[in-house]
Parts: sequence; structure tokens; C-alpha cells
Amino acid sequence: MASVGRLIVFEGGEGSGKSTQLRLLSEALAKAGSAHRCLREPGGTALGIEVRRLLLEREWEMHPRAEALLFMASRAQMVAGELRPALAAGEHVLLDRFFLSTYAYQMGGRGLPESDVRAANALATNGLVPDLTLLLTFPVAEGLARAAERSASHDRMEREGNAFHERVARAFEAFASPDWQRAHPECGPIVSIEAVGSERDVAGRVRRAVAARWPGTFPDIQASDD
Repeated sequence: MASVGRLIVFEGGEGSGKSTQLRLLSEALAKAGSAHRCLREPGGTALGIEVRRLLLEREWEMHPRAEALLFMASRAQMVAGELRPALAAGEHVLLDRFFLSTYAYQMGGRGLPESDVRAANALATNGLVPDLTLLLTFPVAEGLARAAERSASHDRMEREGNAFHERVARAFEAFASPDWQRAHPECGPIVSIEAVGSERDVAGRVRRAVAARWPGTFPDIQASDD
């Protein structure tokens, strides 16, 4: 029987460390000999790279609906051109952001109607459900300060005010609720990961969450913690 590829998504607010933790999990999977690839949203395809530039790097005003639909366009292309082929080939995918970010930033932060965003996302994902989402939780103010330290230039999302990012954080917090997850089956299982602490400590929590989800599938992940 062919091996099954898993889609593991890293989510969280600005400066939560998700990109770092994705990299560390990728290194652990590589040591375990597990075939995988790393992608990010928006991005992952030629179209997605252009959409990322339009969404995050250009200095212009953008209506929240236009913003949301550009994210969806990038997502639709990546699902069809990258995610489904990789998973069908038995390759695991580590994805830096997916549609839970759209729910947090465009619904929670921008205030777009949930029914509209979920319908557009259903069109973009075409039924693809993450096998596991690791939701990194980190204080908003500290995360924004960390993001400011890592780069002198900030993208459009990072430049939003504290009130916006507080709304995003409250949305992410709601996503960790079992009741919310039952009402949103398209999101798949979500595990909240405390992201305060050293990179090594957080990486251990991430690896334990993955190992608990699929016992024996990644046998060397926890061992790499030693």
C-alpha cells in the first residue's frame, strides 16, 4: 500500500515563531528520513509569489474583500498545483499558514462575514482538509516586538495597529475551542501549542503533538529532542 502524505499546518499571530518551528520540524523529519516539502501562504507557486507581492509588499490601499479573494486565488493554485500532487505521492507537507489565517485576519481582523469567507475558501480548497494544524500561541505585544526586531521593513499585515492584531489573537484563541472546531469541520484537528519559551522547548512541544497524532509514524522525532 502506498504511503499517505500528511498536511501539517503551522498557524499563529505575528512573531509567534511558526516559521522557525516549521523549519525545526522539517529538520527533525529529514533526520527521520521522512519525505516532505515546506511551503508557505501566500506563495508556493509562481502565481502565489506574485499574489504575495501584491498583498504584502505593495504600498496601496486594498479593500478587505479584494484582499481575501487574492489570498483565495493563491490558495486555489497551490492546492491544485502543489498540495494535492505532493500528498497523493505520499509526501508530507509542512505549510506556513493556510486558511485558518484567513479566518483570523480577514474574518476576525477585518470583520468580513463568516459565511462569505467560508464559501470562498471552500471553492479555493476544493475539499482539502489539513491533517493537523499546530496553532502557536504567543502574547500579541511580544510577537509584534519580535517581528519588528527581525526586520526593519514590515509587510501590510505587520503594519496594522494593535487593535487589529488583538482581534486576530482573539480569533485564533476561539479556534482552539472544541466547540468551534466541531462547527468548522473543514479546518480539521487543531492543537494549541504554547510558544513561550526557548526554541528547543517549543520544538519539543511541536514534535510531541505530531507524534501523539500519528503514533509510530515518525519514530525518530521525539528521540531528536534528546
